[in-house]
Amino acid sequence: MASQRQSPGHRQSKKRRHLTWAVAGAAVVAGAGLAAQTSMAATTWPAQRTYTGRAFDTCAAPSLAAMRAWRTNNFYGAAAVYIGGRNRGCAQPNLTASWVKSVSAQGWKLIPLYVGAQPSCQTGSSPEKLTAATAASLGAHDAADAVTKASALGMKAGSPVYLDMESYDITNKACNDAVLTYVRAFDKALHAKTYRTGFYGFRSSSAKAIAQATDRTDLPGNMWYALWDQQNTTTADWPFGATQWTDHSRAHQYLVNCKETRGGYTITVDRDAWDAPVAITG
Repeated sequence: MASQRQSPGHRQSKKRRHLTWAVAGAAVVAGAGLAAQTSMAATTWPAQRTYTGRAFDTCAAPSLAAMRAWRTNNFYGAAAVYIGGRNRGCAQPNLTASWVKSVSAQGWKLIPLYVGAQPSCQTGSSPEKLTAATAASLGAHDAADAVTKASALGMKAGSPVYLDMESYDITNKACNDAVLTYVRAFDKALHAKTYRTGFYGFRSSSAKAIAQATDRTDLPGNMWYALWDQQNTTTADWPFGATQWTDHSRAHQYLVNCKETRGGYTITVDRDAWDAPVAITG
């Protein structure tokens, strides 16, 4: 994402964002998602809270005053927040359980995002990188941390956690296999705690790797794809199989690094088209 991944990530620097865009070739679930989450079958799940409409993500959770001002014109109805991960790019002084309760009362829907371990074959430095030897244990460890962080913020069981995986060389088989191992371990551990699984990745790399994986066991039930084509849609430019992530399980990051002023507060955000689960709060 544009405003948060200053590490390999959502909050990348502007320079890195442009590089990632070039790499991604961008020059110019859980409804049915539950069925895809194979280890969820025997569990009674809280009803999914779905939001359909525009969302934004930004590096640091804005102040309560800014969120209140931005809510008044109803352009956005949901906001992604970076709940944790060693590769999270920004400090989050505003992101507390009290903040979550207050913005939820303002009418905001929240999207929990966790910046987990990144692949060893990824360019750039990251505080936490995964390898074939560490992928499974790191995935389980990071998922446990994500659940702890989400719960502490008042995001209850049944909420999704979207795992942020930045662009990497998916043609590197050993590296890609390690990523899939990490993602599966992360998702399996989330399922065990009754949290829904989601994934943020790039259309031509990290998201593509998940979409094309032959073994669907413990893969994310909801897909948030980065494709910066300025189209506010989760269907018209859907880049994967028509039967994948249907029934309110898709989100699309379609525009990045937008400096917007609403109600006197200026925030640099990425824009997202959303039709997928959001946090259960309150």
